[in-house]
Amino acid sequence: MPKNKFKKSVSPYFFVSPYITHLILFIIFPVVFSLILTFCKWNIISKMEYVGFDNFIRLFQDRLFWKSLYNTFVFLIIHIPLQIIIALTLAYFLNQKILFKAFFRAAFFLPFIISGVVITILWQQLYGFDAGLINQLLTNLGLGKVAWLTNKSIAIISIAIMATWKNVGLYVILFLVGLQTVPQAYYEAADVEGASQWQKFWHITLPAINPTIFMVLMLSTIGGFSLFIEPYIMTGGGPLNSTLSVMLYIYKQAFEFYHMGYSATLGIVVSVIIMIVVVIQKYTIEKD
Repeated sequence: MPKNKFKKSVSPYFFVSPYITHLILFIIFPVVFSLILTFCKWNIISKMEYVGFDNFIRLFQDRLFWKSLYNTFVFLIIHIPLQIIIALTLAYFLNQKILFKAFFRAAFFLPFIISGVVITILWQQLYGFDAGLINQLLTNLGLGKVAWLTNKSIAIISIAIMATWKNVGLYVILFLVGLQTVPQAYYEAADVEGASQWQKFWHITLPAINPTIFMVLMLSTIGGFSLFIEPYIMTGGGPLNSTLSVMLYIYKQAFEFYHMGYSATLGIVVSVIIMIVVVIQKYTIEKD
């Protein structure tokens, strides 16, 4: 084969080799290895032992896993509507002609790019029972202190509020992009017909940004199922496992108890659950 022809045939593979290497090492291999682990018992130190479907049987009998899954769904039920409503509202007003628009966009987006650990520690201090700023403000207003992180009934709500504050900036930007793609001719025609602001928003804006709503809903769902840093730092999954998320439970099984096979099984099952939830959301939104 001529030298030039050989170079032309090999060069494309050379340029894509970094991506292929990354794909094999960090995506394909972990997925395949995780699937193998679901049928094994392994604590990293001892030899891997094949156990068949024992890990799946254990999962369905594991009350703590179902508790963590329940906690995660409670978090999603609070977090997703709150995040979408706040993000869409802020994006709607930022889409109007207001002063310091660029400043507000940057201010809303800033918490999203700050380290999640830093944000979590900050809010942990704000939620402090005795010295927390929020309880100090409540005390100054003549109200009682609230056990934001130690009351099992409201701890997950406190985490959902904090997570919404941290992530809302990203979704404000996404909604803002969606709003700016709506043709102004639709609003002009609605003005001619005498439509109110609410009618224009309900019948023009929402249908037009339907793809953006689905994208925000999907990202919020995946992000919600990935809840880990917040309960890990703020509550450790307590009190009484009321803030134990599925990701935190998987982490505990893997790196505290060294049940690698069982943690891999948990991860695979949770991935399937996420996929099912997202497909249901997509079907529901497209149907509407």
